[in-house]
Amino acid sequence: HLPPPTGLTYKWLDAFTVNVSWKKPVGLLDGSEVGYKYFLMKNGTKECLGCAQWRNFTETCLTEETGPGGWTYTILTDGSPTCNSSKESEAVSINVISNTPAKLVKDFKCFIYPNELNCSWIPVHQNLNLTLSYRVCGRFQERIKGLKVCDQPFSSGTRNGCTLKVEAEEDICILVDSEAGMSTFKPVLVVPSPKLHIREDGDKLKLKWTPPEVRRNCVWIYEIRYKKCNEPQVSLNITEKGEPTMQLPYDKRCLYEFQSKVMTSIYCKNIFSDFSEVVTYGTNKPLDRKLTVVAIVIPAILSVCVILSCYCFRRHSAIICPIVPDPSAIFKEMMMNGNKELKV
Repeated sequence: HLPPPTGLTYKWLDAFTVNVSWKKPVGLLDGSEVGYKYFLMKNGTKECLGCAQWRNFTETCLTEETGPGGWTYTILTDGSPTCNSSKESEAVSINVISNTPAKLVKDFKCFIYPNELNCSWIPVHQNLNLTLSYRVCGRFQERIKGLKVCDQPFSSGTRNGCTLKVEAEEDICILVDSEAGMSTFKPVLVVPSPKLHIREDGDKLKLKWTPPEVRRNCVWIYEIRYKKCNEPQVSLNITEKGEPTMQLPYDKRCLYEFQSKVMTSIYCKNIFSDFSEVVTYGTNKPLDRKLTVVAIVIPAILSVCVILSCYCFRRHSAIICPIVPDPSAIFKEMMMNGNKELKV
């Protein structure tokens, strides 16, 4: 067996990034070419993160992704610089702890626009002064040095917010800091709900809407739900790239109520919208009174006619259906009359 790494230690490069390093394994021969496999322990299982030829690695660690116990990394020596040897050492572990992690905000979400993010949140503790900073996620120095404070802070009801000046395609990491601790995470990204445009075309309703302004290369999934008159609500999913449209049968006697939302497919980063406000089309029209009268009167007349027919049939059944004499009795009477004539 190869000797394991020794002297494991770690250093935070910034609020998001940690560097783990170690010393040369004791007993490893000079000039030996080895690699170091390193893993992150998650829920009792090892997730392989990579292979290091040097005695350190750098990873992004966000407090939202772990509990108060921090992150546990395991490292072992491999007999090949590319970590594909069958010779391995025993694994050694190190526990990485963040500086005073705390839950400071909830329901944090950012509306994504081409050149900025409009973010808002609800403070967990209203009496704490929070500082929100952000940068593009990454482990390299140019990323680490790019930390910025959010612009144009605002408050609306229970929510606070600010603007992040970033490109829509960037992967953003958020730092919320206070005297009580700090929190690091990636924001939930949302887009405005699709705005429906509805028009009547003969016996059809045609719907169209504009796709989100961001992630033009993504396939978007649109959910349109509607109901008419007092019928149950119907949901339809449409997956399209580009300008989406749909049509459905139109009942002019009914008021239609529409809502829409959108989300990315599984092949793109998760972005979604809430359901839009209800958009209506048409009106509920009452049924024609003449038709109502006909629908009530005709069955009533038919019912009376059937009852009278049954009564007349029973009363005059002897005329309508007279009793037919028994043929054998008639024949018997004829025979008896004939015998009497012969005797005379």
